[in-house]
Amino acid sequence: MANTSKKKYILVLDAGTTSVRAILYDHSGKVRSMAQKETLQFYPNPGWVEQDPQEMLSALLGVTMEALTRIKAKPGDLAAIGIANQRETTIVWNKETGEPVYNAIVWQCRRTSDMADELVKKGLTEPIRKKTGLRPDAYFSATKIKWILDNVEGAREEAEKGNLLFGTVDTWIVYNLTEGKAHITDYSNASRTMLFNINTLDWDDDIMGELNIPRSMMPEVKPSSEIYGYLEFTQISAGERIPIASVIGDQQASLFGQQCFGEGDAKITYGTGCFILMNTDERIVSSDNGLVTTIAWGLDGKVTYALEGSIFVAGAAIQWLRDSVHLIDDSFDSEYLATKSPDTGGCYVVPAFTGLGAPHWDQYARGTIVGITRGTTKSHIIRATLESIAYQVLDVTRAMKEDSGLDLTHIYVDGGASSNDFLMQFQSDMLRKKVRRPENVEATAMGAAYLAGLATGFWESIDEIKALKEEGGEFAPEMDIEYRDKLYKGWNKAVRYAFFWAKDEDE
Repeated sequence: MANTSKKKYILVLDAGTTSVRAILYDHSGKVRSMAQKETLQFYPNPGWVEQDPQEMLSALLGVTMEALTRIKAKPGDLAAIGIANQRETTIVWNKETGEPVYNAIVWQCRRTSDMADELVKKGLTEPIRKKTGLRPDAYFSATKIKWILDNVEGAREEAEKGNLLFGTVDTWIVYNLTEGKAHITDYSNASRTMLFNINTLDWDDDIMGELNIPRSMMPEVKPSSEIYGYLEFTQISAGERIPIASVIGDQQASLFGQQCFGEGDAKITYGTGCFILMNTDERIVSSDNGLVTTIAWGLDGKVTYALEGSIFVAGAAIQWLRDSVHLIDDSFDSEYLATKSPDTGGCYVVPAFTGLGAPHWDQYARGTIVGITRGTTKSHIIRATLESIAYQVLDVTRAMKEDSGLDLTHIYVDGGASSNDFLMQFQSDMLRKKVRRPENVEATAMGAAYLAGLATGFWESIDEIKALKEEGGEFAPEMDIEYRDKLYKGWNKAVRYAFFWAKDEDE
C-alpha cells in the first residue's frame, strides 16, 4: 500500500459518453479542482455511434493538466488515480503499435442488432442470461467485438495470431497510462461485456466460441480497488510513482459514491441515459422482468452484485430539445419552460431514439410524440420530455421490486438532470417515495475516488468514508395518487406506439 501521509488529492478520470473530466478530491471528499472537455461522437449510419479513442485519451490528458494547474497542484500531491468510465463501449487495438484498428463503438450503437437477434433465434437467451446476467442485445460489448473482427480488413487474422487486444474504455485508458504494462479491467466492467460469467468470475469460452472471439484478446479481470500499475506519462507524473488504484463502470461507481452499501439501497443516475441500480449484496438476483444482473464492484475479497435497469435516453432527450429541435437554448431552460404549463395537455413524448431498454428491451422501438392537439405548445412538449424520464424510471423500479422481493429502501439521485427540481419532484410523485439528492451530484467520480483511496490508504475504511457524506435536498410525494395513476396509464399507452417502429415487417 502506498504511503499517502503527505499526499493531498485523489485524481479521478471520468470518461463519460459525451465528455471527459479530471477531478481532484481532498481528504474530506470535497472537489478541489475540476476540468472538463466535450468529446466528439460520429454517426456514420442511422443508429451507429462511434468515438475516436485517441481523441478521448488526448482529452483526458488535457483536462488532467488543466485540473492540476488550476490549483497549482504538483504530481507529488497525488495519492492515486481512479477511473470511472462509460461502459460497454468497445475498443480493439494492435498490441504492437497501440493503435486502434477501428473507432470505439459506443454503447448506444445499434449496428449489431441483427447479431443479437441471431443469438436469440438460436435459443441462447437463457444460457447467456444465466451466465452473464445479461440478455442478447446490441447494447453490450460482445457483438461489437465480433462486428470489428468481421468487418475491419485483416482484423480477424490479426486477432487469431494474438496481435489484437480488446478493452472497454477503462482498459484502454489504463493500458495507455501504463504504456502497455497493464491490460486489465475490473469485475464491474467485465460484467457488461456479455462475455463474462458472473458466477465463475471468468471469461466464458462457450459464448466467446459462439461469437468467434479469441480469449487472447481479453483483459485480466481485477477487483475494483487495487493498484494495477503506475502512471508512466512523465509530463504528468514528473517522475513521481503515482498508482492507478481503482477502475469501475460509471453506474456502479455512482452506486458506491452514493454509499449504497446495503441490500435494497438504490440510486438513479440521470446522465445521457438513465441507470437505476439496486444493491443485492452477495446475492445474484435473476430478473424475469427485463432487468439485468450485474456486478456492482469487487472489494476486499468480496464481490457485490446489483440489479440494473438501463434507460437509453434521459439527459440525451434534453440535449435533443436543445440541439435538434431547438425548443430550448440551454439545458437549464427546460425546467423553467416546463413549469409554464400546469401539465402536458395530454401530450406524451417517448424518447426511444436508440430503442427501449429495461424493462421492454425493444431495440427496434423509436421515438414518438403522441396526444398532440392544436393547443399543444412548446412548453407542453418540453414538460412531456422531462416527464418521460420519470416514467421510464418508474417502469424499471416496479420491475426491480418484483424481481428481488425487496422494496427500495433508500433512493438517491445524481447526474446532471438531477439538479432539475421539477423533474425530481415529479419523480418522487411517480415513485411514491422520498428522493434524496446529495450536496454533490457528481457521485460517479466520487465512487472511483473512494475506491482508489481505499486501495492506497488515503482513506482507511468504509466507516471513514461514511463519515464524509453530506446530505442535500429531499423530495417527497405530493401528487394525488389517482391523478398519478392516470398519468402513468397514459404513459403505458404511449409507449406501445413506439414498439417495433424500425422493423420492416408489421408486428
